[in-house]
Amino acid sequence: MKMRKAFVGGVAVLATTALAACGEAPSESGGEPGSGGSSSGGGEVTNTDFLPCIVSDAGGFDDKSFNQLSYEGVQGAAEELGTDIREVESNSENDYTPNLTSLVDEGCNAIVTVGFALSAATVESATQNPDVEYILIDDAADNDFNGEKDADNIKPLLYDTAQAAFLAGYAAADYSKTGKVGTYGGQPFPTVTIFMDGFRQGVEYYNQEKGENVELVGWTGDDETGLFTGGFEANQAATNTAKQLLDQGVDVILPVGGPIYQGALTAIADSGEDVALVGVDADFYETDPNTQDLVLTSILKNMDVSTEEAVVAAGNGEFDPEAYVGTLENDGVGIAPFHNFEDKVNDSLQGELDEIKQGIIDGSIPVTSYLQQ
Repeated sequence: MKMRKAFVGGVAVLATTALAACGEAPSESGGEPGSGGSSSGGGEVTNTDFLPCIVSDAGGFDDKSFNQLSYEGVQGAAEELGTDIREVESNSENDYTPNLTSLVDEGCNAIVTVGFALSAATVESATQNPDVEYILIDDAADNDFNGEKDADNIKPLLYDTAQAAFLAGYAAADYSKTGKVGTYGGQPFPTVTIFMDGFRQGVEYYNQEKGENVELVGWTGDDETGLFTGGFEANQAATNTAKQLLDQGVDVILPVGGPIYQGALTAIADSGEDVALVGVDADFYETDPNTQDLVLTSILKNMDVSTEEAVVAAGNGEFDPEAYVGTLENDGVGIAPFHNFEDKVNDSLQGELDEIKQGIIDGSIPVTSYLQQ
């Protein structure tokens, strides 16, 4: 199975994260991410035989999504193993290599690298440090596209989010009153478009099963015709892109790309229309209270669980370098509860989703993605 890989450059830092040049110095932590405490100071590591570490992409550990979940996974593992952690945040792609070098110099035994943007730097560091174990989230570590990992001491954590997005697409189509739902992404990388395409397949399945014609705006399955902001910032471009969808009558919107969903929140508020939001990675209802009256559901990557399991295995001397792929069957992906929309969706919807989930798991309802090619 050949897994595609994308390298994203210049993913923007959230405005709320203030970082020093060349990233933030590694900190020793069992508390809040990015606290800035020096790793050479503070309390002693409880388990001196194992030190887990993590480096973020440019979104930072407080992105309420991708990086935050991964960080929580490392925290959980450290608690179970009785050790501290080292953490370092990145300002930009230029920080990835020096941040990894700093963690190796700190004596880290296992290093979690968050996001496909760190793939090249992770492979380089892993090749130079074969005794360190690396856990790479959302990338196969196959930078030469030959279908094999580029370093044996990397464990890829991958997520077939198309399966969960299929369920969300079906739910969105069932909920829509205008017969139009929409999606947009940051940039057309596989880890972005896998959400959009699963969502598309779910809408199409709904139309097939119900004899309806709900329209998906913003994604056709072709990278050239998808709607993208050009980056991963919560900026005016994200707001304008969301507004394009709303202007076409969309009443459910799926933004894919970390903080770009904040642009959708602004556009929805400005429109004054009754529009529902679909979150990605984390349950937005739980991570961002500002979404609670808007979020229909969220497409979940259970990165906290899989990251914790991988780090604990490494800490117990049971590091498994084989790639992990999160699916509906192994609970690596899923969708969040309807929360405040529980009384707004059709009574039959949850039962239908349960049946569809089982169909995806047993293969009777096919869902395609780049991970299945």
